[in-house]
Amino acid sequence: MIFAYTPVEDPAVYQTVWDGFLVHLAEMTGKKVVFFPVQSNAAQLEAMRSGRLHIAGVNTGGNPVAVACTGFVPFAMMAADDGSYGYNMEIIVPADSSIQSPADIKGKTLAFTSPTSNSGSKAPQALLKAEFGLIVDKDYQTAYSGKHDNSVIGVANKDYEAAAVANSVMHRMFDRGVVQRDQIRTIYTSDRFPTTGYGHAHNLNPMLVAKIKQAFFTFPWEGSALKKEFAKEDRFVSIHHKSDWAVIRKIDAANGVNYACK
Repeated sequence: MIFAYTPVEDPAVYQTVWDGFLVHLAEMTGKKVVFFPVQSNAAQLEAMRSGRLHIAGVNTGGNPVAVACTGFVPFAMMAADDGSYGYNMEIIVPADSSIQSPADIKGKTLAFTSPTSNSGSKAPQALLKAEFGLIVDKDYQTAYSGKHDNSVIGVANKDYEAAAVANSVMHRMFDRGVVQRDQIRTIYTSDRFPTTGYGHAHNLNPMLVAKIKQAFFTFPWEGSALKKEFAKEDRFVSIHHKSDWAVIRKIDAANGVNYACK
């Protein structure tokens, strides 16, 4: 079986992070499991649609598209011991930037990650319009970095005037020392969103699906590379796409996004 985590700046880092889990998944299912280092959200969705990807962690904004267009069946996401989960979208700027609030983005360029990303594109577009009257590509210009990691590094290095990112990714980069906290300043923080949804291809054998789910919900986090990377989380919890992703579909609707599949 092929497993892929949502695209990140350095897939090799996350391949190591997921190694222990994939061994557990292989033991539980009796199948050989291979990590697929996808380079973009589009590549991940196409791999799922074409039958070349069987299990995946799909980013928050990509989940509705994956469900509608690839047959993706999300069933789990990471959570903390107290059941809390999710992340915030933050708009960040270089620490010494003259930009003090989202209103100051007018006339400047805001870096997004990819068009399907919730916190990296769709949420900031909707929130900047609703709360500050800023219209994308009219009141401010955009650049696409490809990934949250790239946006964070771009702001830290002053390649981007501002960027919209998932703070969970940014905080893990701080913890790994990829960038320093004092290089970046946050000018806006959203309400919390559901995080990466984990699921399977729709056409897998039901008995295999049951074993896949069992592997997620029985994985021993303590002492694992997964726990070291995702320090605040220590379990997978069940999700219900219709209700848990309702806020994401509302953001999509506000942006005029539909899930028609090409």
